[in-house]
Amino acid sequence: MTPDADDRASEPPAANPNARTRFEGRFTVVVAVGEIDLATAGALGEHLDAATAGPQPDVLVDLRCVEFFDCSGLRVLCRAEARARERGGRLRVVSDQPRIRRLLAGTGLLKRFPPLPGTSGEGRR
Repeated sequence: MTPDADDRASEPPAANPNARTRFEGRFTVVVAVGEIDLATAGALGEHLDAATAGPQPDVLVDLRCVEFFDCSGLRVLCRAEARARERGGRLRVVSDQPRIRRLLAGTGLLKRFPPLPGTSGEGRR
């Protein structure tokens, strides 16, 4: 059973230039923006840590607005995905960018993070 908005463990951190969190039905959507590298991965990590804090988290990480994403971003994704699994949940990536797919394939993470084309709430507005 997936927790609803009332059961979420904590409020997300404040939005920052590189990450923000929103709730879409049963999903927590963490949107990454701009360049995610050594200097900014911590800002994304704060949002992912909060999103995976509760029991059975169902997290979508939206990378469609990312201009650059390096191994620092992959590290926080892997850490958050492992944490979500440990808590009986899951974390998935949303991206329509070929370069994100190539990065995941090149690092051997494509099977762990097969990109979804969009979030659940799109097309309903």
